[in-house]
Amino acid sequence: MPKFIFAYHGGNTPQTPQEIEQVMGDWTRWFDAMGDAVVDPGNPVGMSRTVTDNAVEDHGGSNPLSGYTVVSAAEFDDAIELAKGCPMVLDGSGSVEVAMIHEM
Repeated sequence: MPKFIFAYHGGNTPQTPQEIEQVMGDWTRWFDAMGDAVVDPGNPVGMSRTVTDNAVEDHGGSNPLSGYTVVSAAEFDDAIELAKGCPMVLDGSGSVEVAMIHEM
């Protein structure tokens, strides 16, 4: 079955223990709802650096990556449907970029 990467952009960092509990609960429920489709739940990531042929920039660009997940789905549209349940999408604080992983 094809694999897809969910690249997360945006989102909010919880500030209080109650917010952390709520956010973690939202993500856990979403992962549980996706079941066996979750290949690698991934992780949040820190600020990235952009490397080009002549420079290294110390920021994440115009839309920095905030985390990732790898899922399996029969088709691209199925992966998109899974991504629509992302807590950041549902609360409007971020977006999910979906791309098929090409096995080499």
